[in-house]
Formats: sequence, structure tokens, C-alpha cells
Amino acid sequence: MLRLSVIGVILIFILHATVCCISYPNSDGDVKIELPSQSEINRTIYYSDYTLSYDIMSKIPVWVSYELVSEHTDGPYSRKHLKFIPDEHIGLIQADDTDYRGSGWSRGHMAPAGDFKWTEKGMQETFYYTNCCPQNETLNNGSWHSLEKRVRYWANKYGKIYVATGPIIGTNRFGTIGPHKIIVPDGFFKALLVCVDGKYHAIGFYMQNIPDRQSMKDCYMTIDELETLSGIDFFPSLEDTVEKMVEVEVNTCIWF
Repeated sequence: MLRLSVIGVILIFILHATVCCISYPNSDGDVKIELPSQSEINRTIYYSDYTLSYDIMSKIPVWVSYELVSEHTDGPYSRKHLKFIPDEHIGLIQADDTDYRGSGWSRGHMAPAGDFKWTEKGMQETFYYTNCCPQNETLNNGSWHSLEKRVRYWANKYGKIYVATGPIIGTNRFGTIGPHKIIVPDGFFKALLVCVDGKYHAIGFYMQNIPDRQSMKDCYMTIDELETLSGIDFFPSLEDTVEKMVEVEVNTCIWF
């Protein structure tokens, strides 16, 4: 796989004509975030430690993205006593407890609380309903939880991992829940990128929103395949030859 000729990695996510450009820290520690162009249905929200695109119509995130380094895979802050609440700072219609209570669906984090134990504010901000989707409880506590733990393992192993994750509404076979008509996704994705010995490697995952056990080895795919499934273009800012190599193959020796 070709080496990147620039320092740092730029992830650009494009969906429904909403563009969000996120430049991760370079070797000097500089961070540059360009404000996205907003559409009528999506809003990009910058929290302390992750970025989120919120779909006003479905009232769930389109994607969340963040960088997880090895030093941040654990920490002193607990989710104990924290409950999901609407983010009153953004002035958008969101889910609340009345939507989930008695619905049969769990409150599924997209930016997982377990990735933000190192910061009190970051942990608290994962409990906004903007970061939440109706998720099958068995999936939430089982296969999806296992994948989230594996992401922390990879961050520890390789020093840093870039994460993009979110729902895929698909055919919306499960309908909506609650008085706010919160869309229940058909499934959930993760797009991951690591650097090993100066070369970048990427992998995608998709798990259906069902209780069946889903193995990571059965659910992984190339980034190209995940882009087709999700409608999101994950790495268009990379040099074309580099992007093609990163997105069309999965080096299983890196991931498994």
C-alpha cells in the first residue's frame, strides 16, 4: 500500500450535499476544522471530542467521527448515573425519554461512552440524544459492544485509530418509535483507519439491527463496499492512488 505524502489524515464525509471537512492533528499538534456547508436536513455539531452530523428529519445522527489514541482508551470517568438527555444548546427537535420508554428498543450510542472515559465532559456529551439511535438491545450489549471494544484494542495496538460510525436507515423496515417519530435504522456501520509502519489501512463493518449474533469476520467489508451501502464518501481528499489502495482492500493481518 502506498504511503501518504502528507502529515496527518483528512476525512471528508459527504451525504445529501452536506460536506464536513475534518483535519486531524498533524505532528505539530495543529487542528483545523472547516465549517461545513449546511443542508436543509443535516446539521453538523462539534462536541468537545467528537463531531456529529445530525439528520433533522429522522432525528438520529448520520455519522459521528473522532480520533482515538491509545492513551484515551481508558480513564477514571464512569457512565454511572448518566442518562440520555436532549442537547438544549442546538435548538433542534430531538428524541427524549418518552420516545424510548416502552418501545422495545435500547438507546444506542454512536460515539460510545467507553471511548471517552478519559474526559468528564466528553463522557457527558456522549449522552445527548443527538448521539443516540434506537438499537436492538441484544445487539447493543453483544456484537456491537464487542466491535466497540475491538476498536479500543486497535487504538492501543497501533497508537491511534480514526473512527466514523453511524446508522444506515436502509428500507426502514422497523418504522419509527415515539411521539417524535424517531427512525429505527436497519443497521449500523463503522469505517476505521490506522497507520502501521507509515502505511494506512482501512476497514468497514456493517451489522444489522437484529438480535442475532454477528461475527466481526462475517460483517467486515472494504471501504468501497461500505461507501456503496451507506452513500457516504469517506476519504475523497486522499491522493487518488492512495485512496484507491486504502479503500479497495482489507489487510486481514492488520485487523484480525
